[in-house]
Amino acid sequence: MDLQTLSNLFATTYNPDPNVRKSAELQIRKIGNEEGMISSILRIIAADSIDVATRQACSVWLKNRVQGSYTVETPRRPDQGVITPAEREALRINVIPLLAASNTRSISLQLANILKTIVAHDFPNRWPNLVNEIKALLTSNNVRDVHAGCIATLEAVRAFRFRQVGDILPNMVEQLFPTLVKIATQMVQQPPTSSPEIPTMLHLILKAYRTTIIINLSPHQKSPESLVPWGQLLFAVVNLRLPKETVPEDTEEREKCEWWKAKKWAYAVLGRLFHRYGNPSQMPSARQDEYLAFAKHFVTAFAPEILNMYLRQVELYISNQEWLSSKCQYQVFAFFTECIKPKSTWILLKPHFDKLVSSFVFPHLSFNESRRELWDTDPVDYVRVSADEYQSFTTPVAAATTFLLALATNRTKITFLPILGFINNILRQQGPPEQRFGALNMTAALGGRIMMHPEAKLNMEQFLLQFVSPELESTEPYLRAIALEIIGTVTRHGFVWSSEEILGKHFQVVFNSLDYDSFPVKINAILALTEMITANDTVRKAVAPQVGKVIQDLLKMSDETDLDILTNSMEVMVEQFQEELLPVAAMLTARLCESYMRLAREAAIQEHIEENAELDELLNNVDEDKTFAAMAVSKTISTIISSIDSSPDILSQVQEIVVPIIVFTLENRLLDLFDNMYEIVDMLTYKLRRISPSMWPVFELTYKLFKHDAVDFLEEMLPSLDNYVSYGTDIIKTRPDYKQMLVDIYISSITNEQLGETDRVNGSKLAEAVLLNLRGSVDDYLQSIIGTALKLLKDTKTPALRLANLEVLINCVLYNPGASLHIMDAHSPGSAREFFDRWFAAIDANETRLPRVHDKKLTLLALSALLEMPANTVPQALQEGWPFIVRGALKIFKTLPKAIEDRKHIEQLMEEEDEDDGDLESAGLNLEGDDEDVWDEDSAYMELLASEGARLRQQQAAAEGSSEEDEDEDDTEGIEEELGYISPVNNANPYLSFKQALAAFQAHNPQAHQAATTALDIEEQTLLMEVMRIADEPPQTQA
Repeated sequence: MDLQTLSNLFATTYNPDPNVRKSAELQIRKIGNEEGMISSILRIIAADSIDVATRQACSVWLKNRVQGSYTVETPRRPDQGVITPAEREALRINVIPLLAASNTRSISLQLANILKTIVAHDFPNRWPNLVNEIKALLTSNNVRDVHAGCIATLEAVRAFRFRQVGDILPNMVEQLFPTLVKIATQMVQQPPTSSPEIPTMLHLILKAYRTTIIINLSPHQKSPESLVPWGQLLFAVVNLRLPKETVPEDTEEREKCEWWKAKKWAYAVLGRLFHRYGNPSQMPSARQDEYLAFAKHFVTAFAPEILNMYLRQVELYISNQEWLSSKCQYQVFAFFTECIKPKSTWILLKPHFDKLVSSFVFPHLSFNESRRELWDTDPVDYVRVSADEYQSFTTPVAAATTFLLALATNRTKITFLPILGFINNILRQQGPPEQRFGALNMTAALGGRIMMHPEAKLNMEQFLLQFVSPELESTEPYLRAIALEIIGTVTRHGFVWSSEEILGKHFQVVFNSLDYDSFPVKINAILALTEMITANDTVRKAVAPQVGKVIQDLLKMSDETDLDILTNSMEVMVEQFQEELLPVAAMLTARLCESYMRLAREAAIQEHIEENAELDELLNNVDEDKTFAAMAVSKTISTIISSIDSSPDILSQVQEIVVPIIVFTLENRLLDLFDNMYEIVDMLTYKLRRISPSMWPVFELTYKLFKHDAVDFLEEMLPSLDNYVSYGTDIIKTRPDYKQMLVDIYISSITNEQLGETDRVNGSKLAEAVLLNLRGSVDDYLQSIIGTALKLLKDTKTPALRLANLEVLINCVLYNPGASLHIMDAHSPGSAREFFDRWFAAIDANETRLPRVHDKKLTLLALSALLEMPANTVPQALQEGWPFIVRGALKIFKTLPKAIEDRKHIEQLMEEEDEDDGDLESAGLNLEGDDEDVWDEDSAYMELLASEGARLRQQQAAAEGSSEEDEDEDDTEGIEEELGYISPVNNANPYLSFKQALAAFQAHNPQAHQAATTALDIEEQTLLMEVMRIADEPPQTQA
């Protein structure tokens, strides 16, 4: 197709007529994989004579083509075209020149994405000259070339920003960044009004630097030759005073302008350098060898200067001499927070903390104009934003709150009471309601810490009665809302009213607030009531007669807002009022299913649009709130199912109501909701202990999804599939297609290259369920299962998969020992012998290689099945080893009692953990008065993460060089008791099975029996007699 025709075709994709547009898109899809298409698209993008919209459409198509196919050497789908070597070369030759020539931002963005994808795949081996090409742009006298060089540098380093090891990124930094810092330094030295390109290029350069220090700091960046000029540049950008004419007047536009983006990245770089590399007191031990020397230098030479500079910037901001963007304020708060724990920076920050709290933190937490505007215009969004402020962690409000909490937690003795004094002063003065809101907001944030403080918690009731209770009936709705929040917060952290009378009065005010006309007040009322119900049986009894109204209010608020913060309240109501809600459980579930379907349909629209929409459009339009809200609703449905398991009839009704939402979710491939749906399927099938006719279509859908869109969801599917096999046995035995589906899932999980070892473990568990539950019904599939497991026998890298695969073969022996041994022998010479060698090696070391109760019982049952085989059916190659079966069984019996005791101990510990499962916010206060370094739970957690990361990297490196001889090492790693796993083996009596098998062994093969028993030593003979004695005991005394 000639260029003109092709460009006309892409121009048609903007046609307002949907039929014309659809026709053009189908035609493009039809010719998209033809050879020469990419070269033609490159020429169209380069042609200034063609209108911008058409060239933009071509650049978007090319970006999607490269992102979808550039890394594909062989097509995964029939319709997926591979980009030929010639086209790849054309892309490498043209993408940077096109980027330099582009004067349209929308096209430059697409080309930048293309460049990143190519660099990630081709550099350095297939594109060794890339760095030189970028350097040529950076050293050009043409501003557009330099700008393109900055973009190219950013995309090149972005391609490798998450690489833990390797020298690609460090080498790139060493070659390009000295040039970048010179360019940026020259630009900063010019007046801000001199050139419109300066802030954009500064933004790109600083963002590139920040990108390179996400994971590691290269040797070049640690050197003074790099650190000094970059440090001077960063200080210069932060200190830069911008004339009014260089930035927009409108605040929102100013936030987005290039100058403030550049400043934001300067703050971000300084913060990252200190947080990850320059703070020796908080540095995890796993990183100290590499960074401790740098950190000690940074914390003395740079950190104090950064802190003083930030304090000056804050002073300018609070005195209205300078403006500071919200992103920059966030970075400043984050840096101040980092300065609290180290002694060296805390000493410098300590004299300023009270002013920072009163003049920098407090205004953010007060009821300012932006809060008022949102409250008045969109109260639902006000609630959503208020909740997200503390969850997104990227807003100044969240950062201010984090700083406040860090002061109160880490430097409690010095800061806590002064902060509370500031709050009390504001409230005593009865100042403007906006300021009282700020003081109460600070109280809500510190509520958990106050209830931990030995002095402050004693005064909490007096504080509440004096300052909070009156605001519960304030004329200002926002004061009512924050007062309700405080009641809920302190109740959650253990506050108890001194009398039932005071509790009753506050409960009544909170309950009445559910009918208040302001939506945020209603939300905080239901959240406070939830905490009061959980903490006080008196309140629970008072609410019980009216719980129907509360539930209706909750459902109405949820439907109107899709707020997932209401999920916990709904779950608490269901859990606390099980008896009261049991008669209306089906009706309540139906209402929730209606809400879920509405949300799921909205989520499904995006899935249906995907085929005909550009990626950027999809990313901009996806409404994650709907998906999260649907997750929250499904979680509440799960809670209802858990609460009514004592009533099978009602549970059956609920199941029929819920099945349509499960089917809808699976049919529409709403992958984000699969986890929630399979949890519901698991609960229903397990609690009912049967599979109803309406649930079998879910099984069929699950198989279809696993074979196509959801192949990597086996872990989520497995509990449900296991229930289908366990409780739908009678149906499966009559359905060859169902048996074929189950076996195919197992074989696919082992052979599909797209899946990993965890999926193979899960597939093996499914095979075990099939073999244990469908005894005598899957004879036709035994050969396929054994063949698949034998092929994997030598290719298991992790102990978990090694054991899971071995147990598939052990289950085959238990299923039909004669047939299984025959199939193994027929598979390849020596296969049966190799299996037995591996099995008995595991038996010899069964404390570590067959560690769980299930492993030991399964082996004992399979060994018993072998002993019952007639002598003439034992393969010749294995006959000589047959007498050793008895000794092997005794080795397992020796360790079985301890394994059972260990399992009981784990169960007991889990029960105790459930009972002690308190508030997650348990960080202690630092009541010491000194200024020494602070090492708290957060520090310990970061230490743990860093150590685990280092261990995993070492393990990966060791695995790459490991061999089969290493198999015995760390065999118990990743193998733990699975308390929730239920199989027919659980109820089996291995002692009785072994006694009966030994009698059969003596009858069928007396010679081998005599050889086996006479070869036992005194200890083994004593153990054998003990096993026989236990076999005669009632089953309950054996466990």
